[in-house]
Amino acid sequence: MLKVAITGPESTGKSTLSQQLAAHYNTVWVPEYARTYIETLERPYTLQDLELIAREQLALEAQMEGQAERILFSDTDLLVIKIWSEHAFGEYPDWVLQKLKQQDYNLYLLMGVDLPWEPDPQREHPHLRQYFYDWYKRELEELKVPYLEVSGQHEDRFDKATKYIDDLLRQHT
Repeated sequence: MLKVAITGPESTGKSTLSQQLAAHYNTVWVPEYARTYIETLERPYTLQDLELIAREQLALEAQMEGQAERILFSDTDLLVIKIWSEHAFGEYPDWVLQKLKQQDYNLYLLMGVDLPWEPDPQREHPHLRQYFYDWYKRELEELKVPYLEVSGQHEDRFDKATKYIDDLLRQHT
C-alpha cells in the first residue's frame, strides 16, 4: 500500500486535490477530521482538542487504509497538527512528534500558496500563508521525508500531482 499525504497551509486546495486524486486512482482518501470536530465545537478549541483531533485523524486513516486500492491519499497528517499546535499554543504533545517521525508516507505533496484565499469560518490566517508554507517546508526537510511541491491553479495542481503519483507508482511496481 502506497500512502501520500497532502499537506500545507490552509486554503491551498488540500481537500480538493485529495478527492480528485482518489477518484482518478480509483481509491479512497482520508478527510481532515479537524473539520468535523471544530464544526461542532461550541467554544474555542484548546490544545487538548488538537490532541484529540490528532488521535482521531490517525484512527480514521487506519480505517480508510483498509478500504484503499493500492494507494491512499490523506488530506492531512500529524505535521499539520504539530504546526497548528505550536503556532496556536506554543507547544504540541510530545507523542505527536514521535508519531510524526514514524509516519510511513511514501510521498508528501506540499501545497503552494498561489491559489486565491477562500474564506471559511475555520480558516484563521489569510495573511500568513507564505509564513506557514515556509514552516511546512522546513519541517519536511528536517524530517528527511520525500516531498514534492505542488503549485499553480487547480488543473495545474492536479496535473503535477498525477505526474508525481504516476512516477511513484512506477517506482513501486
